[in-house]
Amino acid sequence: MGFCFWFFLLNNAYTALQAWKSAITDDPLGVLKTWNGSDVCSYKGVFCSVDSSNEPFVVAIDLNHGNLQGTLVKELSFLTDITIFHLNSNRFSGTVPDTFNDLTSLQELDLSGNYFSGSFPMVTLYIPNLVYLDLRFNNFSGTLPEDLFYKRLDAIFLNNNLFEGELPSNIGNSPASVINLANNKFIGNIPASFGFMRSKLKEVLFLNNQLTGCIPQSVGLFSEMQVFDVSHNSLMGHLPDTMSCMSDIEVLNLAHNELSGVLPDIVCSLRSLMNLTVAYNFFSGFGQECSKSFYRDVGFDFSLNCLPGRDMQRPQPQCNVIPGSGLSCLRIPSPQPLVCGALFENLNPNLMSRVQMHLLNGPIIWFSNVRANQIVDALTF
Repeated sequence: MGFCFWFFLLNNAYTALQAWKSAITDDPLGVLKTWNGSDVCSYKGVFCSVDSSNEPFVVAIDLNHGNLQGTLVKELSFLTDITIFHLNSNRFSGTVPDTFNDLTSLQELDLSGNYFSGSFPMVTLYIPNLVYLDLRFNNFSGTLPEDLFYKRLDAIFLNNNLFEGELPSNIGNSPASVINLANNKFIGNIPASFGFMRSKLKEVLFLNNQLTGCIPQSVGLFSEMQVFDVSHNSLMGHLPDTMSCMSDIEVLNLAHNELSGVLPDIVCSLRSLMNLTVAYNFFSGFGQECSKSFYRDVGFDFSLNCLPGRDMQRPQPQCNVIPGSGLSCLRIPSPQPLVCGALFENLNPNLMSRVQMHLLNGPIIWFSNVRANQIVDALTF
């Protein structure tokens, strides 16, 4: 990299950072005191690297916990070499500039813990190398775009916003290892395609929304899942037998729903389980393996259900009318023991625009290998 190009990069960085400084209206901690002069690499929160010619360029911005108040400016798009942009725990507001798609090297965008608002910032989906998106604890609202789940993101944090509407039916196309949609206003069913996300999915947090319907049988595809929290929703019906295939699950939180039936032994006997919470549901019994949970190092909260002979249960009148008792989850009893992942219906390399619902909800055939396809809709037959 020649001197002229190096000077051009740093001059662009200076222009961008000074424009942004002018849009910051409160700096009680004095974070920006060093943001003077042309040596942007000496600015607090600005990190530089050097190229093969030992010339510096701005590679990251980290102003976490700066308590800064202001807005983002379009000139930040001049920082084309930054890979990290972290602003969590500040007081920024407004929207994300449409020019952010020019941040072609950006891999991590953390805007959490601010006051950003408006609809989902679509520009983030056009940042070509972005893999980590953190928008939690803001005031974003509206529905989620389908394109979010086509984006090659490894982590999606959207919790504690004002998002609403149904979850996009193509959620199963996401390659993410962590998805946190907690504490929003999502409604409707968990899409049947959900289970066809990549097997590396480790954490799913859908708690405190308004989700209804059944837990899809396809959750059994999550063989590497460690945390699954769908508490504080209105999910109904029985737990799918396929949960027994979630062999790495450590935290399973189903509390504060309207689930019913017998809590299956195959769930309580999951080998990695450390915490099982089913409180505030309508379960009417559990088997020997669940009873053994009391004597294992497993946190097991089953309070406020309809378990006969157990303390701290619902009053009998509440148990006489089970919510969703007429709900059909389209399940056929699976043969026991269930052979997890043993049977595959190879649908590769077809591009699937629709998937018949019986493929997604059947007792065995749902193990079909569809991960190389694009699931954009589902039909009920």
